[in-house]
Amino acid sequence: MSAEDEVSLLVIVVDVNPIWWGQQANREPQFTLSKCLDAVMVMGNSHLVMTRTNKLAIIASHCQESHFLYPCKLWKSGDGHGDDNASTSGDGKYELLSVANDFIAEEIKNLMSRTEVKGNQTDTLLAGSLAKALCCILSIKMLTGQEIKSRILVVKAAEDCALQYMNFMNVIFAAQKQSILIDACVLDSDSGLLQQASFDCLII
Repeated sequence: MSAEDEVSLLVIVVDVNPIWWGQQANREPQFTLSKCLDAVMVMGNSHLVMTRTNKLAIIASHCQESHFLYPCKLWKSGDGHGDDNASTSGDGKYELLSVANDFIAEEIKNLMSRTEVKGNQTDTLLAGSLAKALCCILSIKMLTGQEIKSRILVVKAAEDCALQYMNFMNVIFAAQKQSILIDACVLDSDSGLLQQASFDCLII
């Protein structure tokens, strides 16, 4: 297989914890969830336009669920992972992603509108989101019938949850066994869990 035909899959897991982002808006109004998602979508676009075989998935990690933003239930063109038949517009941007950006914004809006924070259930379900990312990677491997170069990027906001430690480490061991690299961008306090798991960990 030539380098041009090599399939590269990037799965981005974004922490959209409404409690953390609400507090962040009070501390630093210029840095919002909306701007964070804009940056994630720019990176997603960049990944897809680098090579025609590149594929992408974006998962929102919430305090109540893990939810695919891309591909999403509204997506009806191709498989939504960076279709090989996607055409490019004059500025070199995939038209599929240009349309999908609107779908992603709509998915986030729907996710937040059905949020009901109860009691102390405010921890981000990061371990479950990473497990969903691994399932996504394995399913695409089965669909393509070939080995793919896979990587997970975690954009983490809320603090670590000690209750998720065992589940988190099980997911990390599974990723290592499959030779799937995990990178992390930590937006607030240090994350001991992600430092153990990550090939590259950036703390902002």
